[in-house]
This record gives sequence, C-alpha cells and structure tokens, in this order.
Amino acid sequence: MSLTPLNIVLFGIVALFGVGFYGLLITRNLIKFVMVLQILIKGVVLALVFAGKLSGNLGLGQSTAATVIVADTIVAVVGLALAVQVRRRFGTLDVPKISTLRG
Repeated sequence: MSLTPLNIVLFGIVALFGVGFYGLLITRNLIKFVMVLQILIKGVVLALVFAGKLSGNLGLGQSTAATVIVADTIVAVVGLALAVQVRRRFGTLDVPKISTLRG
C-alpha cells in the first residue's frame, strides 16, 4: 500500500477514533472524559471532510464539519461547567465515586 495523502488522512481518522474510544473506556476523571470526547469528535470532523472530498462535494463536507465543530464546542463548555460544579459539590471528579453518592 502506497502512502498517498488520502491514505494518510484515513490513517489519521482511524487513529483518532481508536485513541478516542480507548480513552472513553479507561478514563475515570470528568475533565479527561471531556478531553477524550474532543479527540473523538476531531476524528469525526476529519472523516466528514474526507467523505466530502471523496464524493466530490467538498463544500458540503466542510460546512457539515463546521457545524459539528460549533456544536462540539458548546457540548465541551457545558461539560466542563458541569465538571466544575460536580467538583465544588462533591469534592471529586472520579466518576465511580460520584455515581455512588446520593443527594
């Protein structure tokens, strides 16, 4: 297999997906969880632009990617704000400890 630019981009997409899913499986900290979700979403954005390039409609792929970036930024800000509030209230960001707390 030769290393064409399209193959390199495809490898980058698979690598970002792999790192994102692995991070979601092993992380316990809420802040790290948001960061890993950001990595996963960057793979999705790259895949959208790649799909637009392959279909010959690059503008549609780029505009969809820009929409995903905006929505992802809003999700990240809300997630980090929730993590700050959880830290203030419970004193920890560890997900298993938070899930056992009541009240």
